[in-house]
Amino acid sequence: MSRILFTIILSGILFSCREKKPVINMVALKMELLDADRSFSKMSEMQGMRSAYMAYIDSNGVLLRPNNFPITGGDAVDLISQSNDSAYIMTWEPKSASIAASTELGYTYGIYSYKIKNTDSVLFGTYVTIWKKQPDGKWKFVLQSANEGVE
Repeated sequence: MSRILFTIILSGILFSCREKKPVINMVALKMELLDADRSFSKMSEMQGMRSAYMAYIDSNGVLLRPNNFPITGGDAVDLISQSNDSAYIMTWEPKSASIAASTELGYTYGIYSYKIKNTDSVLFGTYVTIWKKQPDGKWKFVLQSANEGVE
């Protein structure tokens, strides 16, 4: 009987000493990603699209644009840094987001608006952005694509 009791106590001690994995709150991570996308849009509105894209693109980021091959990494950063965004204001609103089980990747999608300054002209479209969580905990996009036209 004492051997059985000893085995039960030892088993209990060994199981209680196992490292417990932290519980990941996927809903909170989804909200964090949506907030990152909204902050990205707000920066575009307040400081210009160029500044926002430079702040939020991953060094290996990819841009998918109509009538172009994918623009990657340094070429994407160069394209953004040389763009002239003084004639328009671009903003967007994410409609939803999802986080990978690894919690290191996620995506957002929604509708963007492109307002030409000093006019009443506003163009709308849809977008999808794939995000990667950086070592410092911030989200940066690794792939961004947009399509013109929303009715």
